[in-house]
Amino acid sequence: MDDSLQARLLPLRQRIDTLDEQILELLNQRAATAQEVGKIKQEFDEDGPVLKPEREAMVIRRLQQLNKGPFTPEAIDAVWAQIISTCRGLESVLTVAYLGPQGSFSEQAALEHFGHAIKRLRCSSFDEVFRAVEAGQANVGVVPVENSTEGAVNRTLDLFLSSPLKVLGERSIKIHHNLMTRSGTLEGVTRILAHPQALAQCQGWLSRNHPELPCDAASSNGEAARLASEDPTVAAIAGTMAAHAWDLQIVASGIQDDPQNRTRFLAIGPIETLPTGNDQTSIILAVPNRAGAVYDMLAPLAANGVSMTRLESRPARTGQWEYYFYVDLIGHRNEPPVARALEELKKEVAFFKVLGSYPRQ
Repeated sequence: MDDSLQARLLPLRQRIDTLDEQILELLNQRAATAQEVGKIKQEFDEDGPVLKPEREAMVIRRLQQLNKGPFTPEAIDAVWAQIISTCRGLESVLTVAYLGPQGSFSEQAALEHFGHAIKRLRCSSFDEVFRAVEAGQANVGVVPVENSTEGAVNRTLDLFLSSPLKVLGERSIKIHHNLMTRSGTLEGVTRILAHPQALAQCQGWLSRNHPELPCDAASSNGEAARLASEDPTVAAIAGTMAAHAWDLQIVASGIQDDPQNRTRFLAIGPIETLPTGNDQTSIILAVPNRAGAVYDMLAPLAANGVSMTRLESRPARTGQWEYYFYVDLIGHRNEPPVARALEELKKEVAFFKVLGSYPRQ
């Protein structure tokens, strides 16, 4: 390296080393303080959950508002999610259930939302994720609820109907699909495996580039990658995380038809969150089979100034052409405008269920 360049870089690198030492000291102070919080809870026989979604969201949001440097809001979210996860783990390690195996997009969403200091419980289906949390095998779960290309994840919506679990948070991640094999080529490949949602999101690219290869459904993209790692005749569609996890080589990257393709995941658990000032409430409704019923369903929202950000319908499977409506509202269920709207809604609908109020991402 040129001596003049080295001379200019050296003091900056020394300063970075000093700052890193200071950051490390502060992180240890934060961790020790978190341990003190745990001790105080034990003194008061506080058996409540270690996870406080509203508190964690408010910590990150406050820092994003205070930030004046080159650190982006997304970077603050990523860094402090891990700091909070590590400090939370000193009190009690969180078990998180999600659709596996290793390398799935659900795993990516779980790690982004809850940090890496967790115990991972990889499940074979969305049903198993719900069962694991309901049975206490996991503290929380993470499930996909909608994709920007393919719309609602119907099985997740159906499971919410009968589950007692609440929505605790949301996490939207960019979905970057790759075609991958053991060899890094398609030589000898006879079929492509992926989750049905992934196949649909890449349908145009697959039709244009490899119409000769049949596409079969797997339980998850991570499972498709696992199978491809064992069978050279299989190509998988999955994320980069899965390629690393299963030692696969990427044949083609970014094969999703929509370059802005995103999936929204929900964190689910047995607890309810408190208001943070920037929340969302998810509900399920069904209306009686009469003229104007849907209009009457929405009227209390408008009357109380409550904004609706999402409306999905699912057949009620009664054979009577009846539907359940899945609705997301701006605001916490305990805030007066939302509370009034929900009370009025109960009088107008045939079925009413609050899935939870939670911090908006």
